[in-house]
Amino acid sequence: MNDNLTALATVNRQKALKTINLLAASLNAFQPFDPSAPYTPKALEPYDALSDRFIRAVECALRYFRSLELSEFAEQSDTTRTLLNRMAKMRLISDPDLWLTMRNVRNRMVHDYLPEQTAQMFNEISTAYGPELLALEQKILSPTTSD
Repeated sequence: MNDNLTALATVNRQKALKTINLLAASLNAFQPFDPSAPYTPKALEPYDALSDRFIRAVECALRYFRSLELSEFAEQSDTTRTLLNRMAKMRLISDPDLWLTMRNVRNRMVHDYLPEQTAQMFNEISTAYGPELLALEQKILSPTTSD
């Protein structure tokens, strides 16, 4: 059973790394979003890609955290906050509250694509959330992530 959990964590680790890598490509090409600009559908594609990649990166990271937790501790947290607190103790993330906010933004993007909030969300992704995910990538790749 433990080998299966380790294998699952390994698969989810690779998925998280791939999605973060795609997000990094979008962040490298990011230009601030102007809510007053009349974007064509083609001009919106980089923003759609950034949104999609951010959503997937957060989701894959959380899935990785859950499988890592099962593999390392043979238990699963009752809440996302507890899971994130554990990941912070393992030094994989910097701040559980930041991750809860990222998850909330992910949920807002999935369910409420409101044009007036778009510029703010893209700014948050480019200045706070993206760098946190990129730091996670480095910590996942580092052999000394846990105590």
